[in-house]
Amino acid sequence: MKRPILPPEAWAIVESRSHDPFGWLGRHYHAESGVVVRAFKPRAEKMWLLVADEKAIAMPRIEGSDIFKLHWKKGDFETDYRFRIENKDGHQWEEEDVYRFAPTLGEMDLHLIGEGNHFEKYNIMGAHVREHEGVRGVAFAVWAPSATRVSVVGNFNHWDGREHQMRMRGSSGVWEVFAPGLCESEVYKFEIRTRDGDILEKTDPYAQQMEVRPNTASVVHNPRKYEWGDQAWVTSLPETQAADKPMNIYEVHLGSWRRAGADYLSYRDLAHQMVEYCQWMGYTHIELMPVTEHPFDGSWGYQTVGYFAPTSRFGSPDDFRYFVDYCHQNDIGVFLDWVPAHFPKDSHGLARFDGTPLYEHEDPRLGEHKDWGTYIFNFGRNEVRNFLIASALFWLDEFHIDGLRVDAVASMLYLDYSREDGEWMPNKYGGRENLEAVEFLKQFNHLVHERFPGTVTMAEESTSWPMVSRPTYLGGLGFTMKWNMGWMNDTLSYFENDPVHRSYHHHALTFSMVYAFTENFILPFSHDEIVHGKGSMPEKMPGDDWQKFANLRLLYAYMYSHPGKKLQFMGLEFGQWPEWNFDSSLSWDQANFMPHRGLQLMQRDMNHIYKDVPAFHEVDFDGGGFEWLDCNDADRSLLSYVRRDKNGGIVVVAMNLTPVPRHDYRVGVPKAGLYKEIMNTDSEIYGGTNIGNAGGVTADNQSWMNQPHSILMTLPPLSCVILQPEAE
Repeated sequence: MKRPILPPEAWAIVESRSHDPFGWLGRHYHAESGVVVRAFKPRAEKMWLLVADEKAIAMPRIEGSDIFKLHWKKGDFETDYRFRIENKDGHQWEEEDVYRFAPTLGEMDLHLIGEGNHFEKYNIMGAHVREHEGVRGVAFAVWAPSATRVSVVGNFNHWDGREHQMRMRGSSGVWEVFAPGLCESEVYKFEIRTRDGDILEKTDPYAQQMEVRPNTASVVHNPRKYEWGDQAWVTSLPETQAADKPMNIYEVHLGSWRRAGADYLSYRDLAHQMVEYCQWMGYTHIELMPVTEHPFDGSWGYQTVGYFAPTSRFGSPDDFRYFVDYCHQNDIGVFLDWVPAHFPKDSHGLARFDGTPLYEHEDPRLGEHKDWGTYIFNFGRNEVRNFLIASALFWLDEFHIDGLRVDAVASMLYLDYSREDGEWMPNKYGGRENLEAVEFLKQFNHLVHERFPGTVTMAEESTSWPMVSRPTYLGGLGFTMKWNMGWMNDTLSYFENDPVHRSYHHHALTFSMVYAFTENFILPFSHDEIVHGKGSMPEKMPGDDWQKFANLRLLYAYMYSHPGKKLQFMGLEFGQWPEWNFDSSLSWDQANFMPHRGLQLMQRDMNHIYKDVPAFHEVDFDGGGFEWLDCNDADRSLLSYVRRDKNGGIVVVAMNLTPVPRHDYRVGVPKAGLYKEIMNTDSEIYGGTNIGNAGGVTADNQSWMNQPHSILMTLPPLSCVILQPEAE
């Protein structure tokens, strides 16, 4: 075949390396004929131009090429022309010319993207169903500044990157194209030609839906169809999630909470079953381990590929909207684990997206987590920072999420996190702090709280970084709350000791009050504590089965009476024996039998007491809500303290951390009168010995423990007893 004579811009299109195929294809003015129409159609045998009421006009093929060109000699014509195409099998169809449409992104969009300040990028980047110049189709846009060519490919063009070649918008690095005739549910990817000539097929970073793994393509989603019914909840969020309100969070992995045989439950089935259970149990919020799309089940969602797409494992994005909506309509909040610290190296994802380290640092000392086999985001790059903040705001905006728990914050804050000497680079001042990540977190928190009042942000941060949960205008990172990892580690370490040795570790329980109000803390017993050979919660406890579950009842009552909001991972509430396995359902059958049933009922009652008694939640973040009665009785392993609400209401908490009952234990109290026993973890219905105080005790006038009154009470073995003045 004779090699065609073509200008350089045409060869760039034919060889799929053009930055601007619109500059030559489509409809253009011509010096001699007035108008010329060009089309590059590798699958076409014949082509015709269709203009208004004119008859179909055959478009000659440039010899030796797949380019069809027609000189229109009748003057100008309207832009709404079409093509008729016939392939070599004789099949004909009509379609719009992709290259006759103007850009869908405006100059202001590109300017804000370059600045890193386009916080609704999810409305313009990726794939969006829209009407453009009177035609319905899908607008595609992607950021790939180092690519030499980008195409959108899918079933609609036989996954042929020669068609639907995109144009780069100036120096922005953004490529876009409007594909007329496409609609919702189209499957697509971006085909990228790198500077080295390699061809990559990439998932859309802004895709709002993806195929079910192991397939990795993106899916066009139209988010404007779902009708929300949670307006009352959304409006009241600043009040319902205020610092003085109860918050006991049920952490859930959707794929293993409950299954239908070997199959996953759908988002809609999960909504109904989980809401019913959480209402019965008394949880205020559900926190979902990442539902952002991820290729590997074993990452539990923490190696995210789709930062704008709820996983398709359980249904569509609208199904997930239904899940959140149904929770809200039943007065249960929804938090989401969000992972801006790192992302996986899967070839279809963000890694080396345009053939260069685009979202990550090039230097592995800055850009790679060797422990996790992942890349670290380049927080200093405007577009990357904007990508992540837009992702956070997207979940709050599009899915009405009530808060984000930010994973692995410590790994973001420190340049030497999990690195040996010589494996990390200091900042410009010679320090170990990741200054760019710090500024990113501050901006993230500022924008979330500014744009979505009442939304909660939570940091999983395990170091002593100061002011994590203090406002940015005071120099803090701006999180609403921080996980209290120190409390969790000390508490579990203490309870794992045999009671005969606990007197030597008494400080492990009392030390948390030294720093309890330096941050706004959440007390977490999360999934991380019952995996990788750490043992289930019952397995951690010493003694025989009775002692194990008595310890658990005592542990949970201590957690719920200690200052701070609460988080408990699924299955902990009934103490399932096996470690958590992401690949199977919780052992719900165990919850039907003692001692698991007793633990579940005790946790249920404690949840409702926590919500109903203001002293347990109103003053969590300053010392006015807590007072030690006796924290020094290490010899007998006894603890007692008072919790207070904003109006002076109190509860008295006494704990016996040994299997020996303590009779006639005198506890100082601030008020006279009858104290009712509102919780005794040794109750028979919970599986205990039913030792107690006959429903309550009356305070006498003997001062004790620096209090004007005192009571004599019985403390059952391995128990927590909570008393409340009858008048309150």
